[in-house]
Amino acid sequence: MKAIRLHGFGGPEVLRHEEVPVPEPGPGEVLVRVHAAGLNPPDWYAREGMPDVPPELRPPFALPLIPGTDISGVVEAVAPGVDGFAAGDEVFGLLRFPAALQAGAYAEYVTAPASDLALKPASVDHVQAAALPMSGLTAWQYLIELGHDHPSPFQEARHRPMALGEGTTVLVNGAAGGVGHLALQLAKWKGARVVAVASGAHEAFLRELGADEFIDYTKERPEEAVRDLDLVLDTVGGPHSRRFLRTLRRGGALYPVYFGEFDDEENAALGVTVTATQVRANGAQLAELGQLLDAGTLRVAIDSTFPLADVRTAHARAARGHIRGKIVLETRA
Repeated sequence: MKAIRLHGFGGPEVLRHEEVPVPEPGPGEVLVRVHAAGLNPPDWYAREGMPDVPPELRPPFALPLIPGTDISGVVEAVAPGVDGFAAGDEVFGLLRFPAALQAGAYAEYVTAPASDLALKPASVDHVQAAALPMSGLTAWQYLIELGHDHPSPFQEARHRPMALGEGTTVLVNGAAGGVGHLALQLAKWKGARVVAVASGAHEAFLRELGADEFIDYTKERPEEAVRDLDLVLDTVGGPHSRRFLRTLRRGGALYPVYFGEFDDEENAALGVTVTATQVRANGAQLAELGQLLDAGTLRVAIDSTFPLADVRTAHARAARGHIRGKIVLETRA
């Protein structure tokens, strides 16, 4: 089969389109003929060798490796003992994450734990389905239901999503991105009022998805434009996430997807909660997201698509930023 492999770390030029053996499914796994693979930030972090992560915290990578975690395709074979899937089923999933930060999705075939997969709705094409898993599950596990008891590398306490509904105001920072545009729609589905933060070029797109208010961060600072929010989902996160603390009412919460540095005493004085988690593969939750997609309640925006062989161009597109929705590789037309 054709696959993309890394033999060393660096820029998009280290991604190689090569011939490799088709993997064999082990116990509890299925073999999937991949039609499309979604791109996610961990893909380029791994490609670069995670230079910003301290060596003692850096996960081990055995080279060469095939990147990618998000797929949509067709079940080719099922290992003994697997129930719920059969050859010919159309499926999609986030594979092995975070146990394996890269799971071999940039390939024509991949093995997948059956528990990581969901049946793809017939109304949803493979590109849309491949774009959903990591971003959709991140939004779901932050906002709707965590769905597991695994400890987070970011905090000792278990993340508990705030109940959303009428009378709840949620700000989504980075609202046009992969996680952001899905989180906006999930918050609206739950009845919340949503403030979307992005650059001005995305305003019409985000209002179409249901944003009640829009803040163009290139023209005004969102932390100065709003107050008394119930929840901020900061999909950008990192060291600048603290600026959103004072936008919250007492009892409010800040969820930074990329955790930064916070002061517990400051949070307590403001009466707010700062909490995060790490997305985990979950086929059952993905099936629920698929139902919302099938019903038209949720929409996955596709920034761009590229053939598998053009993976370097896809990663170069990701590096330019300002992505609207998701980037997807197609292994089959």
